Amino acid sequence: MPFLIETFDKPDLQALRLEVRQAHLEYLDANVKVLLACGAKLSDDGEVALGGIYLVDLDSRMEAERFINSDPFHQAELFAEVKIVRWRQAYLNRKNTL
Repeated sequence: MPFLIETFDKPDLQALRLEVRQAHLEYLDANVKVLLACGAKLSDDGEVALGGIYLVDLDSRMEAERFINSDPFHQAELFAEVKIVRWRQAYLNRKNTL
């Protein structure tokens, strides 16, 4: 079942984000089979990452929590807040999936 995970970075930690980014990308590559989509949320000028959105296909909220807690960004304490909600996919790649 899909979950949406939204993360919110703590302010002024762009340097930490960049420092941990490679480990984060390697973590995502290692878990690509559960990723429906993911990416950074950006400032309006596109220059600063403010957090992220992950759409994951996992069996339970517990697994979604385990997934985000294992992310190097989370382990580096980059996030001020993490929200996890169940998600119903209706469209993907501009196509109705219902």
